[in-house]
Amino acid sequence: MEIFKNEKSHVLIAIFPGQGHINPSLQLSKQLIKLGIKVTLTTSLSAFNKIKNLPNIEGLSFAPFSDGYDGNFEGSFEEFHLFYSSIKSLGSEFIFNLVKLNSTNGTPITHVIYTVVMEWACLVAKKFNISSTLFWIQPATVFDIYYYRYTNYSDYFKNCDSKDKIIELPGLPPLSPIDLPSFVFDDVECNNWATESIKMQMEILNNEKNPKILVNTFDDLEFDALRILKNNVTMVAIGPSIPLHFLDDNSFGADMIEIRSNNYMDWLNLMTNKSVIYIAFGSYTEISSQLMEEIGQGLLKCGRPFLWVIREGQNGEKMVSCKDELEKKGKIVNWCSQVKVLKHPSVGCFLTHCGWNSTLEGIASGVPLVACPIWNDQICNAKLVQDVWQTGVRVNAGEGGIVERNEFERCIEIAMKDEELQKNAKKWRDLAKKAMGENGSSNVNLKAYANEFLLNHSC
Repeated sequence: MEIFKNEKSHVLIAIFPGQGHINPSLQLSKQLIKLGIKVTLTTSLSAFNKIKNLPNIEGLSFAPFSDGYDGNFEGSFEEFHLFYSSIKSLGSEFIFNLVKLNSTNGTPITHVIYTVVMEWACLVAKKFNISSTLFWIQPATVFDIYYYRYTNYSDYFKNCDSKDKIIELPGLPPLSPIDLPSFVFDDVECNNWATESIKMQMEILNNEKNPKILVNTFDDLEFDALRILKNNVTMVAIGPSIPLHFLDDNSFGADMIEIRSNNYMDWLNLMTNKSVIYIAFGSYTEISSQLMEEIGQGLLKCGRPFLWVIREGQNGEKMVSCKDELEKKGKIVNWCSQVKVLKHPSVGCFLTHCGWNSTLEGIASGVPLVACPIWNDQICNAKLVQDVWQTGVRVNAGEGGIVERNEFERCIEIAMKDEELQKNAKKWRDLAKKAMGENGSSNVNLKAYANEFLLNHSC
């Protein structure tokens, strides 16, 4: 399907200031630009201040706004609603003025794309009669769960106190309460800001006639979940929205500009094939000192080489009492290029919090996962990894909700040795690569969407 450049097409992508939102939105931007569409990315300075090198791409511009904190929010998670409220208030005003300004300077914004918990950007677009699209940066399955929860199936989610309760929803695997994303439970006070946003999002979609949303997944991965709501919402799979060179088997070693002080790539080069455990819990996920200790002791029990990312500022290295012993067996760094590490042939498994970006990167790399979810969609993602796609194993928490060292050892050994998991991991890696190919399902889906909504409906 050929698309011709249209100078009048100008998309504003409004992004929640989290790494899990920024990365896929940036990849989507690059894809839209290749289709001849001008893109402006907007998010708060709290996010922009953490991006060291903004890409310089023709057709891509950036419009940061102050969220009132600009990276200096020092409240607890329970006070995060204050940060969100400030983003919503100041961001709405900024986007309103940005759209108004562009309407007079010859580059009018013709469409708005917005990520999860940014439904207010859609409301701003409506004031100017500009069409908009939700970019769902989590699995289609998670969208389905929230849709059912806040529409016609809300009764199914009552009395979720029992772990033995099974919730059966159309198009989805059987789910227990321990498989459900955090914001399903609106009785948790610190989650209210997110549950209210998601509720409003579903209400907005229900008031539109068969809206289309973009989803960071691919057809083969979530075939049923993408189609079960077709009478209410049309989901367009355009993922995995990860760097395209990540899907190229021949790209290892290309564009490998590293921070040499870490030396982790040199270290990986010394390791044997599929021998290394890679451990990372994302850019923002906070894990307790107790969990950190259990991971460390579990790694020692395994006795295998490992590369463990403990973020700078998290003070994680001081939390682990066995740090000296660990450094004799593996390597601890405060940052690495996850994309490049997962492509390295020495990596045998990935111990992850199962954030959706990390999960997709693990799938696209063909590396078996050890899933240790903390909250949000990670919980459901871990369910899919273990029971649906069968590309990994989920750790089980013991008394007090803590995963113990023996459990980490057990799951790591399964991921490193189980031939069926490794076979499935390779299968999904190949399907992810196929989906993002020139004639792959995700590429075709995005072109069709662009033709319908972005190019032929320009103002």
